[in-house]
Amino acid sequence: MKKIEVLGMGCARCNDLEERVRQAVRESGIEAEVVKVKDIQAIAGYGVLSTPALVVGGVVKAAGKIPSLDQIKEWIKQE
Repeated sequence: MKKIEVLGMGCARCNDLEERVRQAVRESGIEAEVVKVKDIQAIAGYGVLSTPALVVGGVVKAAGKIPSLDQIKEWIKQE
Protein backbone atom coordinates (compact mmCIF):
# COMPACT_ATOMS: atom_id res chain seq x y z
CA MET A 1 0.00 0.00 0.00
CA LYS A 2 1.27 3.43 -0.91
CA LYS A 3 1.93 5.96 1.82
CA ILE A 4 1.05 9.58 1.12
CA GLU A 5 1.85 12.22 3.73
CA VAL A 6 0.40 15.70 3.93
CA LEU A 7 2.74 17.89 5.97
CA GLY A 8 1.24 20.87 7.76
CA MET A 9 0.20 22.23 11.10
CA GLY A 10 -3.52 22.31 10.34
CA CYS A 11 -3.93 25.59 8.46
CA ALA A 12 -6.70 25.99 5.89
CA ARG A 13 -4.29 25.40 2.98
CA CYS A 14 -2.99 22.23 4.64
CA ASN A 15 -6.54 20.97 5.08
CA ASP A 16 -7.32 21.82 1.44
CA LEU A 17 -4.31 19.80 0.29
CA GLU A 18 -5.33 16.85 2.45
CA GLU A 19 -8.84 16.86 0.96
CA ARG A 20 -7.45 17.14 -2.58
CA VAL A 21 -5.12 14.18 -1.93
CA ARG A 22 -7.97 12.07 -0.55
CA GLN A 23 -10.06 12.95 -3.62
CA ALA A 24 -7.19 12.00 -5.95
CA VAL A 25 -6.82 8.64 -4.20
CA ARG A 26 -10.58 7.95 -4.43
CA GLU A 27 -10.77 8.90 -8.10
CA SER A 28 -7.64 6.92 -9.00
CA GLY A 29 -8.87 3.76 -7.29
CA ILE A 30 -5.42 3.24 -5.80
CA GLU A 31 -4.88 1.65 -2.40
CA ALA A 32 -3.11 4.30 -0.35
CA GLU A 33 -2.74 5.40 3.22
CA VAL A 34 -3.09 9.17 3.58
CA VAL A 35 -1.43 10.48 6.74
CA LYS A 36 -1.56 14.04 8.09
CA VAL A 37 1.78 14.97 9.67
CA LYS A 38 1.56 17.91 12.10
CA ASP A 39 4.76 17.31 14.09
CA ILE A 40 7.21 20.11 13.30
CA GLN A 41 10.22 17.82 13.86
CA ALA A 42 8.89 15.28 11.37
CA ILE A 43 8.16 18.03 8.84
CA ALA A 44 11.67 19.47 9.29
CA GLY A 45 13.08 15.97 8.82
CA TYR A 46 11.97 16.15 5.18
CA GLY A 47 13.78 19.47 4.74
CA VAL A 48 10.48 21.24 4.14
CA LEU A 49 10.56 24.93 5.00
CA SER A 50 7.03 25.90 3.96
CA THR A 51 3.74 24.08 4.23
CA PRO A 52 1.57 22.60 3.02
CA ALA A 53 3.79 19.91 1.58
CA LEU A 54 3.10 16.57 -0.06
CA VAL A 55 5.24 13.46 0.33
CA VAL A 56 4.57 10.41 -1.84
CA GLY A 57 6.56 7.25 -1.19
CA GLY A 58 9.01 9.13 1.02
CA VAL A 59 9.78 11.77 -1.63
CA VAL A 60 8.75 15.43 -1.27
CA LYS A 61 6.69 16.23 -4.37
CA ALA A 62 5.49 19.74 -3.47
CA ALA A 63 6.08 22.30 -0.73
CA GLY A 64 4.50 25.67 -0.08
CA LYS A 65 1.76 25.19 -2.65
CA ILE A 66 -1.29 23.10 -3.44
CA PRO A 67 -0.72 21.07 -6.62
CA SER A 68 -3.56 20.40 -9.03
CA LEU A 69 -5.72 17.32 -8.65
CA ASP A 70 -4.33 15.94 -11.92
CA GLN A 71 -0.74 16.47 -10.77
CA ILE A 72 -1.42 14.63 -7.51
CA LYS A 73 -3.01 11.73 -9.41
CA GLU A 74 0.05 11.52 -11.65
CA TRP A 75 2.41 11.38 -8.67
CA ILE A 76 0.46 8.70 -6.83
CA LYS A 77 0.22 6.55 -9.96
CA GLN A 78 3.99 6.76 -10.50
CA GLU A 79 4.93 5.47 -7.07
